[in-house]
Amino acid sequence: MTIEFSNGKSLCPTFGWTHVASSRGGKTIYISGQVSVNEKGEVVGKGDLNAQVTQTFENLKNALAAAGATFKDVVKSSFYVVGLKSEQVPILREVRARYFNQQNPPTSTLVGVQALVNPDWLIEIELIAVIE
Repeated sequence: MTIEFSNGKSLCPTFGWTHVASSRGGKTIYISGQVSVNEKGEVVGKGDLNAQVTQTFENLKNALAAAGATFKDVVKSSFYVVGLKSEQVPILREVRARYFNQQNPPTSTLVGVQALVNPDWLIEIELIAVIE
């Protein structure tokens, strides 16, 4: 299996993400959108974006592990943030940097949304990973 990450010469600079990821061979894993809930289904970090992003990444780590993968295997991430404001982006970047491979970070999409299904959720993140 081969995974290649590329930013291309004519694309803008990146900050913790990659423009293009491609793979050959291997098994593709799709992780449903994860939110800031614990194993009992209780919201963690109500009203606190930093706490919710951290819990969400911990849930993603557990979901990846259940499929035999780690964050190094992630090729695509999609972030959905309620009422996204530019001043929140550093919080997302700081937490993301603790989990994602910094040499070859995955491709990424960041979307501001009006609401998620639970009014206490501030963020939802889904992933695609590839393993051998």
